[in-house]
Amino acid sequence: MFKWGKDQDESVFVIRDSRSVEAALRQALETADADERAGLQRALTVVEQTVGLPDVQVRRRWVRDILDRAGVDAASDSVSAVKVLRQAVPGLSLVAAYQLVKDVAESPA
Repeated sequence: MFKWGKDQDESVFVIRDSRSVEAALRQALETADADERAGLQRALTVVEQTVGLPDVQVRRRWVRDILDRAGVDAASDSVSAVKVLRQAVPGLSLVAAYQLVKDVAESPA
């Protein structure tokens, strides 16, 4: 969550349902036939890797994914990165987009 200044409250929340997805995959794996097991096991492995990540890493991954799909680098072109991010998330304020891009640009991938 981000907050700046006395009068301004800019927030970006990470909403995750990884635990629910993990539980659903485990349940599906219990009743899966041999043809489904490999795919479900791989999916479970991916989810398990995500479940343990802190919110800040999930948020950075989300921002990087949006910027990568647009072919924009946050570190070398922050103006375009902010624009791309705001186009992808129309309700995102300029301040929040700037902070997200700055965070990604300052942190190693």
